[in-house]
Amino acid sequence: MTRSHWQLPEGVEVALPEAAARLELARRRLLDLFSGWGYRLVMPPIVDHLESLLTGVGNDLERNTFKLVDPLTGHLLGVRADMTPQVARMDAHQLAVEGPSRLCYLGSVLTVHRDGLCGSRNPLQVGAELYGSADVAADLEVLSLMVAALDAAGVTQPCVDLGHMGIFHALIEALGLDAGTAAEVFGDLQRKALPALLARAESWSEPARARRWLTDWVRLAGDASVLDEARSRFADAGSGVLAALDTLAALVAGLRVRCPKVEIHIDLADLRGYHYHTGVIFSAYARGYGQSLARGGRYDDIGRFFGRARPATGFSLDLKAIADGFILPLPRPAILAPAEEDPALEALVATLRAAGETVIRQLPGPAGDCPERYARSIVRTGQGWAVREGAEDVQPV
Repeated sequence: MTRSHWQLPEGVEVALPEAAARLELARRRLLDLFSGWGYRLVMPPIVDHLESLLTGVGNDLERNTFKLVDPLTGHLLGVRADMTPQVARMDAHQLAVEGPSRLCYLGSVLTVHRDGLCGSRNPLQVGAELYGSADVAADLEVLSLMVAALDAAGVTQPCVDLGHMGIFHALIEALGLDAGTAAEVFGDLQRKALPALLARAESWSEPARARRWLTDWVRLAGDASVLDEARSRFADAGSGVLAALDTLAALVAGLRVRCPKVEIHIDLADLRGYHYHTGVIFSAYARGYGQSLARGGRYDDIGRFFGRARPATGFSLDLKAIADGFILPLPRPAILAPAEEDPALEALVATLRAAGETVIRQLPGPAGDCPERYARSIVRTGQGWAVREGAEDVQPV
């Protein structure tokens, strides 16, 4: 099939002027918001050594990363599909500060596969990460910041889905499953494939207990009352499950105080898209959007791969998915300046632009700017150059 030269690769988009203006407005607003919460901006490179991009993050991200060979060195490189591992490396290695560290980032990523049916392969990923605290208060902070970011985009009543990877790890340990079987169970849980899970359990050492846990695990979803029911159903599953449920209960209580408009939904088996998380996991949804707007959670293991184990929690989102919620201010009409070379005219144009006005210099010839398009113009008067309403005094050149 013949491709036109102007066509883009599948799932890759451009931003035309109005969309680009919205994205830039959203970028500024969110980075200012993050700064107000104490999160400092970092800028990782778009290309990095492949092992650095994929260290400690699992196979999902490896399959979603574009790979290339550096012609200068012959080393295998990758185009980042997720900025979180790069920021974790900054905290663990380049910054290496003591105590909590709050970092944020914004930039393009490139993925092999779309994120969802309508997702982009070149999102503008924006996120915030908090390092150095294992307390649930850190998870509550980044969750609250995620809600504030969505609120800035006009998403005032999101639904936050909460889960906990600790439940998965604790139940796998209680069932005595090896790493290979655990990976298979994880895949089935991501697909919510209960029949496949129950079939697997038949060959395990305690099939009856395994079937009961797996059935409850997949089906326990709803409002915060699910946590009380889960405590009863998993009472014999060990302290790891109960500790995870306590953490979720504390997070729910904190969210109700800090973000009272947020709808909270518990789904203990929602593990979709979480390749490196170790504790609390969460995602945000809203009416009118076909997929999650933001995702995040706790990932305490990545730092050790870079030489410094640190507790970590954070979230990220695609700026393109929420940019339409940022309302562009109505611009002041542009001012048309004549195509004359005059120091006084140059001085006036510079002064107007410094004051935030848009000044367009008229171009010569029949293809130049049409004066009738402009509501204001610079004209020569008896007292020098001045701005006038209308463009009737600017003559085509």
